[in-house]
Parts: sequence; structure tokens; C-alpha cells
Amino acid sequence: MIAEIGHFSLWLALAVAVCQFLLPTIGAHRDDSRLRAVAVPAAQAQALLSLISFGALTWVFWVSDFSVQLVATNSHTMKPALYKITGVWANHEGSMLLWVAILALAGWAVATFGRSLSERLRTRILSVQALIGVGFYVFLLVASNPFTRLLPAPVEGNGLNPLLQDPGLAFHPPMLYLGYVGLSVTFSFAVAALMENQVTPDWARRMRPWVLAAWASLTGGLALGSWWAYYELGWGGWWFWDPVENAALMPWIAATALLHSTIVLEKRDALRNWTVLLAVLAFSLSMLGTFIVRSGLLTSVHSFAVDPERGIFILGLLAFYIGGALTLYAWRAGSVEAGATFSATSREGSLVINNLLLAAILGTVFLGTLYPMALEAIAGEKISVGAPYFDATFRPLMAPLVVLMAVGPFLPWRKAAEGKRLTRYLALPLLLTLMAVATAYAFADTRGAWALIGIGLSAWLAASVLADIARQTRLGRGGPRLFWGRLVRQPRAMIGMWIAHMGVAVSIFGVTASGAWQSEVMTTVAPGQPVMVGSYEYTLTDIMPVAGPNYTAIRGTFDVRRDNESVARVQPQSRTYTQPPMETTEAGIAPLWGGDLYAVLGKPDGNGNWQVRLHWKPFMPWVWYGAALMMLGGVVSMFDRRSAKVALVQQPQSAEPEPAEQTRKIPLAAE
Repeated sequence: MIAEIGHFSLWLALAVAVCQFLLPTIGAHRDDSRLRAVAVPAAQAQALLSLISFGALTWVFWVSDFSVQLVATNSHTMKPALYKITGVWANHEGSMLLWVAILALAGWAVATFGRSLSERLRTRILSVQALIGVGFYVFLLVASNPFTRLLPAPVEGNGLNPLLQDPGLAFHPPMLYLGYVGLSVTFSFAVAALMENQVTPDWARRMRPWVLAAWASLTGGLALGSWWAYYELGWGGWWFWDPVENAALMPWIAATALLHSTIVLEKRDALRNWTVLLAVLAFSLSMLGTFIVRSGLLTSVHSFAVDPERGIFILGLLAFYIGGALTLYAWRAGSVEAGATFSATSREGSLVINNLLLAAILGTVFLGTLYPMALEAIAGEKISVGAPYFDATFRPLMAPLVVLMAVGPFLPWRKAAEGKRLTRYLALPLLLTLMAVATAYAFADTRGAWALIGIGLSAWLAASVLADIARQTRLGRGGPRLFWGRLVRQPRAMIGMWIAHMGVAVSIFGVTASGAWQSEVMTTVAPGQPVMVGSYEYTLTDIMPVAGPNYTAIRGTFDVRRDNESVARVQPQSRTYTQPPMETTEAGIAPLWGGDLYAVLGKPDGNGNWQVRLHWKPFMPWVWYGAALMMLGGVVSMFDRRSAKVALVQQPQSAEPEPAEQTRKIPLAAE
């Protein structure tokens, strides 16, 4: 009965979404306020119905109702309670239901909290959101029904893929979907603005929190997936350039470009057409990722479906939504005013270069991800595009981007930068950068050019953030109390930018250090036999069987010593699941202040020895610490409360204010 309620609610949500699209659209065409008013209650009703449907699916998973085919295929009575819940979206049908539920909730948020939007613009946004929902509701009900019954019902289910029974991957899909849906809202903003010819600074200001929410969620989702791959797959890396990983990375890159473009439009009324195009592009890339994961084009631990018919359905949705939006853009772009002009060496100019570099990075990832698939589909040839290609293309584009990130906040708006003033601001960060590179060259066990460049970029960006904080707070003019008072009075958008940019610096350092200075040994060891990994001595002290809630395992215990002193104990496992049958590795990780001790237990060789992979990963956790800071920076920026009156300076200033003036005029100078 619960499954039928969920199924019926899904049909009702589809009907409401159709009404939410048609009636307000007709009302906008006829200028009928009564029909336009339908959008808000319809969006709220659609959200309620979607939640009821998702709650029903969650319930049948919780009670192990194996008469529902999806539960029988993806659950088991012995599965831990957490994974009974997360198993709801650890499959194709359930994940798509989660998608539409979040989509409906986003529509509810726009309807409920978007009162500051003009009535016509909000109506258009909700109508476009409803149209997106209609396509996915039809996809669910026609091609991917999560409530299909299975008669007769089996006594037991097949269980969930053991690789997915992990906290990191359990919450990875919802975080990504929050990002994807956030981009659907920015897409709706873009289409609505084109229809109403309201591509304005105020439009950008009201869209920006959605861009930040999507960007922060995608950052968190990518970090969770990276963290899971690091400790669950047992290969010791944090990014593999898997096509599905890249499919999630591409919308994040586009969202990053959109975020910076939105700032230019909001603050200085420029880049109108480019901002609209980026909003369309970002959502199109999230749709493309959905197609890749569910089309059967590739086999991956990340992919959900291998049914080409479903992929064709999603491809049709992508063509309809994105093709329609691009057609509208081509039709209306000429009517969108060009906006204000600016100097090439101004803050706006730096953000334009930022966007161009991000577009180039996006192009390299897009080509490396899609070209092998296209070549196989057209010519039947299989090629592999992996880390060597991405390293050769990604790094040379990222380096100038990071350099520009450090310089941009010190450039004036609209007018050309003054060389002397810029040199004064950046002299100390440059000195600290050179000192960091010299220290790494002299004392670190590497002479690799990219390792030194990575250290330099990390130090350059971190030092520039601290220099900007000192400039904006007039550090040194007054005591600590005055400093903290000035700091907390800074706009939240500025504080969020500092946190996010510092997060980028931290992640760059973690990536560089863990790659350049890691030590790895693959060997066979007997109990009691020491193995040197860098400056650490691993000794296998114990091998014993252990039992989990739905698996058995062999656990090895390594005592790790340095300079004859015990520093940690590492316990990797080799697990065997019975439902479904699968063997997995669980890396043993001991985090230290300077990095991770990492061990993977392999198979016995039949002579009392065990295959092992032992690592020393210096500063590896900094990769995710930086991602957490980036996400935090996005969240902080979302809650910037400056009024629209100070969000845009209409006239260029004759001269850049001194730091003291900047502090008094925080809303104008701190962007």
C-alpha cells in the first residue's frame, strides 16, 4: 500500500508540474495575474507530493519490502540500517526520484523565499522549473518506475553493491544532486530573464546565492567522492580522471566561471550575455553527466545504469531543454544590452581572463572525457585518455589561473591598475612565495619543476589572501580589538572569498606535497618482517579474521615506528561480502600531523607471506581540508546581506580609495 501511495503521489506531482508550467505561462502571455498566481501554490504542492513519494520509497527500503522490485534488487535484511536508507538513492531509479524531489524542493524555495523577485520574473522561473520537472517525472514513470511490484515477492533481496556501503559514498550523490539542482535554478533564472528581458545587475544579485549553493554543494560532493576513492578502493590516490568523475567536475568548473561572471554583472553591470550563456552551459553539463552515468556508455563503480534506452530518453531531454534554451538565447541575445565597459587591467578584466582560463580548462576536460566515447561509438576504436593527458593540459592552465586569483582582489574596478600601488600590495606575498620555493628546493626531497611550482602557487595565493585581509582591516593601525572589529564588519561575500581562496591554496599544497614526496612500497611480507617506507618502518604484527554485520574479513595489524619509537597502528582489511558476493579492500589509515600512514592488505601467497601496499602520504588530508574551506567560503558568501542599493556602483570612481576609506565604505570597496 505504501508503494502505491508513493507511485500515485508521483503521478499527482507530474500533473501539478504540468499545471505549474502551463497556467502561469498562459497568464504571462495574456497578462492575467490570476493565472500567474498559480505558480507559487503549485510549486509548494509539487514539493509536498514529491516528498511523499520519496518518503514512501524510503519506507519500503527501511522495512525490506521485497515485493518492490527496486528493494529486492538493492537491499537485504542483513544490511546495516544506515545503508538501508542510503540504498534508496544508491541505484538508478531511486537516485532519479531523489533528483526530482530536490528539484521540487528548489521550486518550493524560490516560491516561498523569492518574494523580493518581481512577480513576473518569479512566475517565469517557477514555470521553467516545472517544465524541467515534467521531463524527469515522465522519465521516472515511463522508463524508470521505482515502485514496480515483483510478484511473487522473494524471501530475501540481492543486497547493495558493497563498494556503496560506505558513509563517504552514501552522501556523495545527494551532495552532487544539490549542486545539479542548484544549477537547474540558475538555468531557470537565465531562461526567465531572457523571456522577460531582465538581464540586469539586480537579476544577477538574486541569482548569485543559487550559484553559490550549487557551487558549494558540488565542491562537497566532489570532495566526498574523492575521499571515498582514497580509502575504499585501496589504490592510494584521490582522483583517477574517471569519465564519471569528470562528468561531475565539468559542471563545477562551469559553476566557478558563472560565479565570477555573476560578480562582474552584479557589481559593474558587464558581461550580461556571457553570464546568461554560462548559466545555460552549467546546467547542460550537469545534464550531460546524468546522460553519461545512465546511458550504458561506460562501466564504472560510479555509474547507475547500463540500459541504452534510458540514455536515449535523457539525451532527448538534454536536447529539448538545452536546445530550447540556446535557441531562446540566440533569439533574444541581441536585445540584451552590452552593459558597462572597463579597462583590460581592471578587476573586471581579471575576472574575464579568469573565465577564459576556466573555459579552456573545461574544454580540455570535455575533450578528454567525450572524445574516447565518441570515437568508439563512431569508429569502433577504443582508446584510453588518462592522467598523462590531463596532467599535460590541466596544469599549464591552472597555474596562471591561480596567479590571477591572487592579483585580482588588489585591482581596481573599471579603471586600469596602478603599477606602484599593485607592487606595494603584492611585494610581501611575492617575497614569501620565493622563500617557500627556496625552502622546498633546499630541504625537500624533490627537484621536480611542477612540485616547486605547486608550492609556489600555494604560498602565493595564501600570502595574497592574508595581505588582502591586512589591507582591508588596516592591520597595524590600532590594537587587536580594533582589528577584530574591522574584520567582523567586512561583508560576508568578502569573508567567504578569503576562506574559499585560502581553501584553494591549502588543496594545492596537499596535492603537490602528497604527489611529490610520497613513498610507496609493494611487496610480500611475513608476520614480524619490517618494511621501510620513507622514514617509517612498518611491521606486520598480527593477521586475524573478523566479522562485520554483513561481511567477514581478514584484518592485518601493522605497527609503525620511526626512529625506534612507535608512532601509530594501522589495520587494513580484506573483506568478503556474501550478498551480493564481492571482495573489497578497506585501507588502514593512520592520520598524523604531517600526513597519512596508509596500508592495504592483499592476498596470501601460500607460504605464510601476504601481499601488501604500504604508503607514506605527506599532507594528503590537506586536499580535503582545502575542499572543506572552499565549501565553507561558498556558504558564508551565500548569506551576504548587503542591500541592492550598495550592490552596484553606477559611476566609476576617479581614484581608488585608500585602505582607510575602503574600511569606511566596506560595501563598495570590498568586492
